[in-house]
Amino acid sequence: MDIKEFSNLMIEHGKEINIVFTEEQLQKFYQYMNLLIEWNEKINLTAIVEPKEIILKHFIDSLTIVKYLEQNKTVIDIGTGAGFPGIPIKIIREDLKITLLDSLNKRINFLNEVIKELGLKNITAVHARIEEYAKNKQYRETFDVATSRAVANLTTLSEYMLPMVTINGMAICMKGSEVNEEISKSKNSIKLLGGEIRKIEEFTLPKSDNQRNLILVKKIKQTPSKYPRKPGIPSKEPLY
Repeated sequence: MDIKEFSNLMIEHGKEINIVFTEEQLQKFYQYMNLLIEWNEKINLTAIVEPKEIILKHFIDSLTIVKYLEQNKTVIDIGTGAGFPGIPIKIIREDLKITLLDSLNKRINFLNEVIKELGLKNITAVHARIEEYAKNKQYRETFDVATSRAVANLTTLSEYMLPMVTINGMAICMKGSEVNEEISKSKNSIKLLGGEIRKIEEFTLPKSDNQRNLILVKKIKQTPSKYPRKPGIPSKEPLY
């Protein structure tokens, strides 16, 4: 896909979510897409490799949370994978300070290459498991926002995210369709971890039938120090 077709599609979809791109931002997204396709031939980063699908299901999907991010906040993207939603958000919002966290070093190598090639500032890729990273007092409960996309069920995700967020901060969980059961199962754990669901936004990605849900959880009190539990436990034994 050439830059002109790419830009037209990004602009068209961007209008649907109230985002207007600059030429420079479109150029960076185009570079990012090409790096993703190139690196994906060497290491498994994404099953989505067709340009139109990357635009919609990676870039536009990632940007649906931008409206909930206040100016100059710190954001941690947990289990970022190939950089979603963190890198698209950073391209659009230079004011945000972003940490990309992933447990696989080969993904971190890719993310560092993207950060360098796109000339992004105030964004760091960290190789760590969230269960261990969240125990580090230097980082625990220091972020204004934690976000994560398609990483785990909401109960497990809460145990990953809420320990990282400051009191009055927000965890934004990016989910697909059919979240009602997950939400009802997660209520006890969210409360235990110091959170409270404040908003659920259901929507469809532009010009598609791809349903999405954003679940906004406000941090209202400190997370007990024993959470998150040791690596692997939150996913194997969710706090139902």
